[in-house]
Amino acid sequence: MFVLGLVFAALAALLHVYIFWIESLAWDGPQARRTFGVPDAEIEATRPFAYNQGFYNLFLAIAAIIGIIVAVAGVPAVGLTLVLVGTGSMLAAALVLLLSSRDKRRAAITQGTLPLLAVAATVIGLLV
Repeated sequence: MFVLGLVFAALAALLHVYIFWIESLAWDGPQARRTFGVPDAEIEATRPFAYNQGFYNLFLAIAAIIGIIVAVAGVPAVGLTLVLVGTGSMLAAALVLLLSSRDKRRAAITQGTLPLLAVAATVIGLLV
């Protein structure tokens, strides 16, 4: 189960690196406009918020990736703790989005599914 948890954590981390790229580096590009639906007139006004939010996503991904590396390197207690901190925070953020903005349900589910699977598989692995 741990291996499955690590695979889902890696996929969640990759998704959050992609989110970082869109929000922090490509905010005014066509992919970000399609993904977030920000009108042209609001791109510059929302850029600082998106930039900060993107780095938040990157840092969660880094925590999960370091956790995977440490767990595979033979220190599972520390590694799995980092995996759960990273993916648990990703999942919590997705839940906040879901509960605070019903119109963002699809984004919340997209953002939260892989972290949910990572947390579930990791916790089940710890219990059995």
